[in-house]
Amino acid sequence: MDKQNSKFRWVVFASVLFTYLLMASQRTAPGLITDQLMTDFSVTASTIGLLTSIQFLVYTSLQIPMGILADRYGPNFFLIIGAALVGVGTIIYSFGTHELVLFFARILTGTGDATIWVNMVLILSQWFRAKEFVRFIGLAGMTGSLGFLLATVPFSLWIELLGWRGAFFSAGLLLCGCGLLLYFVLIKKPKQLFPNEPVVLENEIKREKIMVILRRIFSTRQAWALFFCHFGLVGGYLGFISSWAVPYGMNVYEMTRSGASQLIMIGLIGALIGAPLTSWIASRLETIKRPYVVVHFIIFMSWSSFLIFQGHPPVPLLIILFFIIGFGFGASALTFAVVRQSFPMKESGLVSGFANTGGFLSAVLLPSIFGRILDHFNSASSHLSAGYNYGFIIPVIFSMIGLIGVMSISEKQKNAEKILM
Repeated sequence: MDKQNSKFRWVVFASVLFTYLLMASQRTAPGLITDQLMTDFSVTASTIGLLTSIQFLVYTSLQIPMGILADRYGPNFFLIIGAALVGVGTIIYSFGTHELVLFFARILTGTGDATIWVNMVLILSQWFRAKEFVRFIGLAGMTGSLGFLLATVPFSLWIELLGWRGAFFSAGLLLCGCGLLLYFVLIKKPKQLFPNEPVVLENEIKREKIMVILRRIFSTRQAWALFFCHFGLVGGYLGFISSWAVPYGMNVYEMTRSGASQLIMIGLIGALIGAPLTSWIASRLETIKRPYVVVHFIIFMSWSSFLIFQGHPPVPLLIILFFIIGFGFGASALTFAVVRQSFPMKESGLVSGFANTGGFLSAVLLPSIFGRILDHFNSASSHLSAGYNYGFIIPVIFSMIGLIGVMSISEKQKNAEKILM
């Protein structure tokens, strides 16, 4: 019996996705305690924005190198180490007594987090047949959004119960436990179940040099269109909820922490719906570009609504806006459908990494810039609502860049349906 016909693959599937669920939750969980960190450590909004950005910066910079390492040495080791690093980083974060300790902790967390997606995809491809893999990689993508959902009301209640230090410490311990679990599930147990499994030798086929491929990609209009397309959807949403969404609800609408967390949860519900629904619509229309342009335009108008209402839209509209913006984040999966349509398989990994870099680059930039704007208004007056109003100019600009990017995509329409099926 081989791996792809073994019942043990379901143990692998559940273990890997549970680990991803917890790791994804720690990307945005610190946003729940932004105001407490500013009080406890006497730091400015700019420092908090930079603290959020540093994790995304590390994650972004390691995407392509991680893919190369996983291809060469295998995914199991890096996923185990990644889970342990996120766990250790979260524990150090819970014990932090100075902002430098918090920065070090988030760097560790970002390094570990950078291992999860590439290695998880490779692990699932080893344990599941091609037809199964297509279905389960979609479930894996939804697991990330569920992780963000976990870091809203559930983790907020956990913080209220244990305090923020106790909540993050327990999460770190659980992640370290996941690293140990993955060692037994991915390495030790398979050696017992499949003792005669052949050793995979190095690929003897001569491959084109990476720098040659990168040079070609960087000179391709389609690659840059996808880069800016992803830039416009991911950062505005992910960068905002990871740092300023909860303080925004508490400061502008005088919500409780749990109440403000529910706004994030609404956005995440939108993200869970957005990915499968927009893919289905694109498949029915036999085009990816047209529905994707509509999504980008709606996201642009949604962020613009915050400016129209001077940073304080009515609560019913606010709920709708969070849902729509989350929906757009889920729809960003269409970026990679265009990658598969536009580039040969030998280049699709690097192009996907390049496009993903665009998305997370915007997630790096937004919290820091937003924080600087809040600091400016906080020092000039006591009206933080004005700071949030001008801060929303940033996601409006980002979404405009995304709209220009998606309109620049060149689509091979006759192949669109095949790519999405």
